[in-house]
Amino acid sequence: MKISIPSVFSISSEKEFCDAALAIFRHQAEHCAPYREFIGHLHVDPLQVKDLAAIPYLPISFFKSHRVVSGDGKEEIIFSSSGTTGQTQSRHFVTDLQLYDESFNRAFAQFYGGAEDTCLLALLPSYLERDGSSLIYMVDALLKQSVHPESGYFLHNHGDLYQKLVTLKEKGQKTILIGVTYALLDFLETYQLDFPELIVMETGGMKGKRKEMVREELHDILKSGFGVSAIHSEYGMTELLSQAYSKGEGVFECPNWMKIVLRDTNDPLTLLNSSQTGGINVIDLANINSCSFIATQDLGRLSSDGSFEVLGRFDNADIRGCNLLVQ
Repeated sequence: MKISIPSVFSISSEKEFCDAALAIFRHQAEHCAPYREFIGHLHVDPLQVKDLAAIPYLPISFFKSHRVVSGDGKEEIIFSSSGTTGQTQSRHFVTDLQLYDESFNRAFAQFYGGAEDTCLLALLPSYLERDGSSLIYMVDALLKQSVHPESGYFLHNHGDLYQKLVTLKEKGQKTILIGVTYALLDFLETYQLDFPELIVMETGGMKGKRKEMVREELHDILKSGFGVSAIHSEYGMTELLSQAYSKGEGVFECPNWMKIVLRDTNDPLTLLNSSQTGGINVIDLANINSCSFIATQDLGRLSSDGSFEVLGRFDNADIRGCNLLVQ
């Protein structure tokens, strides 16, 4: 079965999403060996699955122990997760990079407009200092699209970053600063700004550099330090080819080809209604060639409009580098 890339990213209704998700499920139930085996252990007959509520979600830990690929395609790139020493990395074998390119470009444009007229500053030292980061791949591509000469990466040269931000504020330039949480806090220990138009986007993750903080406390520090009214966030991970974005208050919205579903924390096969707290399941239709139905180790709350909040992690879950803040 071949599901075209345009058909996934042009979804505009709930029916179109459900139809595409069911088609992808049947394809992956047959062609993704780890998912097929998992479904078999649950005694689920894919032919009897008629709606989204009946689709099983693959535990995200399978990306650490298995090659989660639908079909026999050869990978074009392998994205790998960050992690502390001794942890097993998740690996996402991507057999069609065009899917990832389309996904992050369309989602970024949906929430922030095109990257062409934006000055993009990236404070992502821990990601730059290792290989296999899907976030760095995305930021690299967005930086290439930005025509602004000041766009670029920063490691630990906080003085240069500060001077650039001051100059950009004076020029009235649309600017997005995307940074790993601990690095943004490190920057604010020395420098303070009053740049209300600046978009500060934290990607989460203390990387073992700092003690984890509740979101409200963290965002208050960042808002005060940068002189902004809200802190934006990105919710993404190695195992997904799509990202959700928050423009403040920790409330995330998904692009049209991505959906969040909650599961009961005591019974992972039972789904919950909105306004309850549960484990976050993700449907990511960009994961056509791996698995689109992932049970994460994150806890969240879902609203009736499809937006969601990340409330923390399951006990004993590995620390990782996307937006994971204990509430």
